[in-house]
Amino acid sequence: MKFTQEHLETYHRDGYVVVRNFFTQQEVDLLYKIAIDDDVMSKKSYDRTDASGLKTKLALWYSLDESLYSKFARSERIIKGVEQILGGKAAHYHSKLMQKEPKTGGAWEWHQDYGYWYKNNGFLFPDMLSVLTALTPATKENGCLQMIRGSHKMGRVEHGFAGEQVGADMEKVNEALKIMPLDYLEMNPGDTAFFHCNTLHASAANLSDKPRWSIITAYNLATNKPYKDVHASSYTPIEPFAGDLLAEKAVSITDEAEFLVK
Repeated sequence: MKFTQEHLETYHRDGYVVVRNFFTQQEVDLLYKIAIDDDVMSKKSYDRTDASGLKTKLALWYSLDESLYSKFARSERIIKGVEQILGGKAAHYHSKLMQKEPKTGGAWEWHQDYGYWYKNNGFLFPDMLSVLTALTPATKENGCLQMIRGSHKMGRVEHGFAGEQVGADMEKVNEALKIMPLDYLEMNPGDTAFFHCNTLHASAANLSDKPRWSIITAYNLATNKPYKDVHASSYTPIEPFAGDLLAEKAVSITDEAEFLVK
């Protein structure tokens, strides 16, 4: 599948769009196999505790390298869509491997990505978005993404802490839910969601017996240089990867990927 004009219009209207079968089953199977056996990724992963005390594991890194993770992040099919949305050259802010394990994987509280990036990372403009690709099935039962459709049009909402996570002002969230639809983004492996940095989103705990793994990359308009927490990748235009992911060597990530350490 390609990112189309129709996808672009849906994104701007709803604050997100899901592109089905954006990556093939074989492509995501390859990345998932690398990820579950990746010693570096395992060592660099850390837990985030939700408001109820359950934990979700993730790894976050800033630099692009020659690993398959980076080739996904630089994939031409993603970058073309991102640059259509941003209206200019895209830069890589960070990537995350989300690991919501069966029975124990915690929730993500209601938040906007920009609520954190504005305050803590010094991005002055919301010319940013995230792109999530499901590596395993995402269902209501295992804690798929929930989006408040159209909430990006509210602008930035104030955020505080909920457990170890940064959460949006729940008065605003509850009022938004009264007038805007709540969507559950059930996705198959290879489905990809593009969502605005001001779209309110959350996910429930994984109380099923199935894992929910995904890879998320945050992109920034290259001219939107932050004034703090500066990583060069966040304002360096991406060179898209146009090759065949399945033909690439299964290169794992390195310690030099500028991992966030918690």
